[in-house]
Amino acid sequence: MIFPIGDDQVRGGHYPWFAYSFIGLNVLVFLFQISLSETDLEWFFYQYGAVPAWLFEGKGWGGLVTSQFVHGGWGHLLGNMLFLWVFADNIEATVGSRRFVFFYLAGGVLAALAHAWFHPESTVPLVGASGAISAVMGAYLVLFPTSRIKLLFLVFPFRLHALIFLVFWFYQQAAAGIQELDGIVVSEVAWWAHIGGFVFGALMGWWFRLAGLRTGVELEE
Repeated sequence: MIFPIGDDQVRGGHYPWFAYSFIGLNVLVFLFQISLSETDLEWFFYQYGAVPAWLFEGKGWGGLVTSQFVHGGWGHLLGNMLFLWVFADNIEATVGSRRFVFFYLAGGVLAALAHAWFHPESTVPLVGASGAISAVMGAYLVLFPTSRIKLLFLVFPFRLHALIFLVFWFYQQAAAGIQELDGIVVSEVAWWAHIGGFVFGALMGWWFRLAGLRTGVELEE
């Protein structure tokens, strides 16, 4: 497995208060989760996750937001928080805290809706921050394509331009999503949440650029 562990940081801009706060909030919610019994945890997932079938019945809409702060296990949490830590700070530093909060939450909502659209009869709760984080990654691709992402393969660190890493990452998600629809693979991963979030983030990244928010922001190696 290859993991991102760092990137070129933005020099100047807004301090990423919410990027780091979201990490803390996700961790706190998960610590609460592991204190629950198995029965209570299942209730928690249904209460605060996003259940596609319920959404099409016109209920459970609050889960589109709350599901972004609920995780299914340590691996799920740590993987998402690592990606959030690497990519989100540059985005908040560039667009500002208020825009970032709206963008992040909207990305998570639209990602969950994309998942629900392709799985309208599913009664399995969707949980996790990966849809919102995918939106962050989509915006990162547009705003910082030449940023160097520090990656770790086993114990060997190396760097790739964000353009290469993120395009390859999106290709993996899209390929898996299409295979899932064709019945080739069955997975617990919400591929279409990742795809939908990333596309939304890329579109917003272009809007941020056109609005001039990228102007004056420099990357520091």
